[in-house]
Amino acid sequence: MIKTKIQLSHTFEDIISLENLLEAWQEFICDKKNRIDTQEFQLRLMDNLIALHYDLATGNYRHGGYQSFNINDPKPRIIHKASVRDRLVHHAIYRILYPFFDRTFIADSYSCRDNKGTHKAISRLSKFAYIVSKNNSRTCWILKGDIRKFFTNIDHDILKFTLAEHIPNGKILRLLDEVIDSFCSRPEDKVGLPLGNLTSQLLVNIFMNEFDQFIKHKLKVKYYIRYADDFVILSEDKKHLEKMVILIADYLSENLKLTLHPNKLFIKTLNSGIDFLGWVNYFDHRVLRTSTKRRMFRRIDKNSKLELINSYLGLLSHGNSYKLQNKIASLHHIC
Repeated sequence: MIKTKIQLSHTFEDIISLENLLEAWQEFICDKKNRIDTQEFQLRLMDNLIALHYDLATGNYRHGGYQSFNINDPKPRIIHKASVRDRLVHHAIYRILYPFFDRTFIADSYSCRDNKGTHKAISRLSKFAYIVSKNNSRTCWILKGDIRKFFTNIDHDILKFTLAEHIPNGKILRLLDEVIDSFCSRPEDKVGLPLGNLTSQLLVNIFMNEFDQFIKHKLKVKYYIRYADDFVILSEDKKHLEKMVILIADYLSENLKLTLHPNKLFIKTLNSGIDFLGWVNYFDHRVLRTSTKRRMFRRIDKNSKLELINSYLGLLSHGNSYKLQNKIASLHHIC
């Protein structure tokens, strides 16, 4: 018997209503009030919202193109930026879909979710390590994996099929199709989501939730954590993890058309240190990754504003970095 997946009860009108568009606008402009494109849209805000609502309601809405720019945070990436009008649609969609889909995700998926994040993910890793190693009395093996070119290779058809399993409303699906198909990383293939869209954060979690469910319910893995395309599995049995690599690779290839990154796949003991989310994690402590440390000092050298320094001091408070905190504080005369 095939188990029916839970269905979204919201309507298309809930997404495109003027009330939702206006609330989406208030969330969108929180940190963008000084940007020219945002100010231009706000000059005729109600006219723009009414026009957008009309286009959405009549099926005439078409997603525009993207501006692209490069960042190095921490590695080179291309960010694609949509127009204010399109980003407002992203926010309107996100406001309705995120609360529903978040309830379908496993507890140990930590990327782009309320009350989750990197700090909680590495704290969870510490808790799992304590359990699996039986308070460091046994060897704890950790399988660390990473998806190759994650955002670039998200298959549109698979994503749309997954969405349709949860969303019975055809109009909502057609709007999502418009957003998804507004970007392709390779013109010849229907693959890829843009780094920069709010909807992309949600859509990749929906996509990878299929993988999470496979890990938890098919492979019966108890100690598993995922953050975006990085994941770890903890076990006392190294050979069991080695067998699991083959099953995971096959599932990703056959069901999601994704591949594991061969240079970022390893099985190591906890005591040798596990590099995960910017920290090298051990049983009873964690230290900042060397590359993260260097990047932090480069940024502070270029921008020594108190806000940036305090944000790094907050980051360092989550690990064993007392000397680093003192060094930053003394260099910049912070009490």
